[in-house]
Parts: sequence; structure tokens; C-alpha cells
Amino acid sequence: VQLQASGGGSVQTGGSLRLSCAASGRIVTGNTMAWFRQAPGKEREFVAAVRSSDRSTYYADSVKGRFSMSRDNTKNQGYLQMNSLKPEDTAVYYCAMGSRLITSSIRGPGHYPYWGQGTQVTVSS
Repeated sequence: VQLQASGGGSVQTGGSLRLSCAASGRIVTGNTMAWFRQAPGKEREFVAAVRSSDRSTYYADSVKGRFSMSRDNTKNQGYLQMNSLKPEDTAVYYCAMGSRLITSSIRGPGHYPYWGQGTQVTVSS
């Protein structure tokens, strides 16, 4: 499986960005697509995820109500709509894919074997 992330950029506080993640290759059913982010000097952290089966979504508390994740299974693409961006959202954002994850595993980066290359999001005050 190959993942290609795009859509990052620079915005001011309160602005919006939409990230896209295009998946290709041998994509299994029952997969979960997720976004993680990593700021300089910090560990990679979970942002959001969506299941392919029922499109259930999961969010980190820090982005709940501001970010929205969706996917188009026919195109094997996932999207992260980011609104009301804050300087603390500044990070490199990575999309990832795992299969048959139980709910308790969705937020753990170690459960995702496939990763995209990352896209920079910079929010200035």
C-alpha cells in the first residue's frame, strides 16, 4: 500500500486547510485511515481516523469540533478538513493506514504499517 498526502500549507490563526490522502496498491477491506502529526521535538500524536467499513470517525480531544475526517472509498481517498486552526496545530501531518484495528488500537501509531510522506502545516499567530 502506498499513501500520498497533500494539501498542507501556511495559514493564519483561525484559517482552514484541507488535507488529502490518496491510497493505492493492495488495499484490504476493513481498513482504517488515520492522520497523525509531529511537531519539532515532540512525539508523533494521533489526530483523527475513519474506518472504511462504516465510516466511523475518531478524533483527538485537541481537535474535536474543529477537524473533520472523511473518506471516499470509491477513490481510496481520505480527507482531513481543518478549521479554526491554531498555532499549536503546526506540525508535519502524516496519513497512515492499518487493517482490522480494534477501537483501542486506533490511536496508536504502532498499529499502522503504512505511512505517507508527510505534509507541513504551519499556523501563524
